[in-house]
Amino acid sequence: MTYVIAQPCVDVKDKACVDECPVDCIYEGPRMLYIHPEECVDCGACEPVCPVEAIHHEAELPEDWGAYRDINAEVFDRLGSPGGAAATGALRADHDAVAER
Repeated sequence: MTYVIAQPCVDVKDKACVDECPVDCIYEGPRMLYIHPEECVDCGACEPVCPVEAIHHEAELPEDWGAYRDINAEVFDRLGSPGGAAATGALRADHDAVAER
């Protein structure tokens, strides 16, 4: 299980969650942030600091935002698991579903 960043983050990217994440698994795209599902340790530190309530445990993700579970995971299909967002830097592109919004 992991945490997921959903639609309210699009074009907001507050980044309080990035500062709070103890394992550096929140990556920045051009329009939103993404949690790497294989790097997330399910600690939940990111969820309460999100000012727009975009972060949810995947088991509690609102039905309307269910697609964001796959969106967060698919962003890393090409990237793999680099082992930390800080060393990787900002992603060059968002998931197609986010980029097209």
